[in-house]
Amino acid sequence: MTPHTGIPFVQALRFWFRLGCISFGGPAGQIALMHRELVEQRRWISERRFLHALNYCMVLPGPEAQQLATYLGWLMHRSWGGIMAGALFVLPSLVLLVALSWMYVALGEQPLVAGLFYGIKSAVLAIVLQAAQRLGIRTLRKPLHWMLALAGLLSLSLSVPFPVVIIVAACTGALLARWAPQWVEVVPPAASAAAGLAPASAPSAASPSAPLTIGSAAFETQGFTPSSRFVIDDDTPTPSHARPSRTRLLNVLGVGLALWTLLMIIVHQLDNAQGTLLAMGEFFTQAALVTFGGAYAVLPYVVQGAVETHGWLTGPQMIDGLALGESTPGPLIMVVAFVGFLGGWSQEVFGPASLLAGGIAGACVATAFTFLPSFVFILAGGPFVEATRDRLGFTAPLAAISATVVGVIAHLALFFAGHVLWRDQRLDLWALTLTIVALLMLMVWRLNVLWVLGVSALAGLLLSL
Repeated sequence: MTPHTGIPFVQALRFWFRLGCISFGGPAGQIALMHRELVEQRRWISERRFLHALNYCMVLPGPEAQQLATYLGWLMHRSWGGIMAGALFVLPSLVLLVALSWMYVALGEQPLVAGLFYGIKSAVLAIVLQAAQRLGIRTLRKPLHWMLALAGLLSLSLSVPFPVVIIVAACTGALLARWAPQWVEVVPPAASAAAGLAPASAPSAASPSAPLTIGSAAFETQGFTPSSRFVIDDDTPTPSHARPSRTRLLNVLGVGLALWTLLMIIVHQLDNAQGTLLAMGEFFTQAALVTFGGAYAVLPYVVQGAVETHGWLTGPQMIDGLALGESTPGPLIMVVAFVGFLGGWSQEVFGPASLLAGGIAGACVATAFTFLPSFVFILAGGPFVEATRDRLGFTAPLAAISATVVGVIAHLALFFAGHVLWRDQRLDLWALTLTIVALLMLMVWRLNVLWVLGVSALAGLLLSL
């Protein structure tokens, strides 16, 4: 494939695969990693073009980091570049989570493993509390936003369906933008600050010629040296495939719908009499369309459907799945692979003699239907949505959704706290202590999430002994 930018396609594929293997740290860490590699070291795309892409991905439902990878791959190498970038960002995490999910269901009842997860559960509760705090700082900028956050918390406490909560919030923002704009009009924080990126004028702390090291993995700069120009610079003309086209839009939507239909037909053919896989396809498609606010926002919806409605797994198992998602590379929303695996395993979709095959099928179905809409959003809507970025009528509903999501995540924290901090109808003081220590590590000492999970797991293991 010949790229219009001059960036070798095979070299880009190697980059996206490496990124998928080492992209720890959640969306902020993954976006910062892409920024340092693509903007500061490889000079493939300019700061302004990078942030423009990030702004678009932040207003879409779905995982921002994976969509940003898809967008940049699409900008550099057309549709196949975007598809490969997004897929390679997810596949390593899927393979690893399937393996860990199998180990979890096979060994999860062992005392040592149970002790590890006892400590990890407290760390997960602290991580969710920190997520609510960080999003609240960025989002709750008007009294109305605080009211919407409280409404989101109360609505889910009263079992109002998550999509209804999101739709009401969006409608509220749209109406106020039209009739009382002073209630909703705020200057949003820069996308770069939200993602933890340095300002464009800030010099890189590391030498551009040095490899970027994350854990034991390192990216090689492969001979790229800093210069005054980027491969895709601010004044680089927009390629033809990135310009608005009604024909291209209809083609992408048609292909996306055809793929969704084909997948549903395949799932229907493979399904058991209970229709578990088919229900997963429908459920995770709906989840993918309402995930405004990132993975923590959609988790309450997953809990409502997967735990309370379908019974694919239990509440404590959901917390364990989130812990596995936090400790593996890739987007946090990959926790849906764990949910799908346990659902396929527990429901015996291929019979009691093929539990592993059923779990793998469930994980693949959950992943495919969660991420398919993200590819369609990027490949179809990019040029059109970018044009509406600065219009209040478009940003106010999104700001209202983001504010409501703070309350949604707070509800998720309360749900997790009920399972983590209460045992045998009384407060578990050890779990409370571990949660407080994990919060201190995250919010005061600012340790990496992997360190917090590791220390908490070790503490849980020691307590079990």
